Amino acid sequence: MTEVRASHILVKTEQEAKDLYDEIVSGKADFAEVAKEKSLCPSGQNGGDLGFFGKGMMVKPFEDACFSMEVGDVSEPVETQFGWHLIKLTDKK
Repeated sequence: MTEVRASHILVKTEQEAKDLYDEIVSGKADFAEVAKEKSLCPSGQNGGDLGFFGKGMMVKPFEDACFSMEVGDVSEPVETQFGWHLIKLTDKK
């Protein structure tokens, strides 16, 4: 079974997620540093790292985004019941 490793940033609003996405993809901000400063998830302290996970372990919109990405990609904002996520795929096995 395929597993992916991802980091994420969780914020409350789509606008905040879009603003952070723009800063990260333009190279103005580092994903892990933004996670530490802005993420509402406890994983933010680890730069947003969630470790490896397989299908069925995360909420569907988050999982769908992760499994459709290539390593190194940063997602557009993804909405779940927890808020808005930016996801960076860091590994796949």
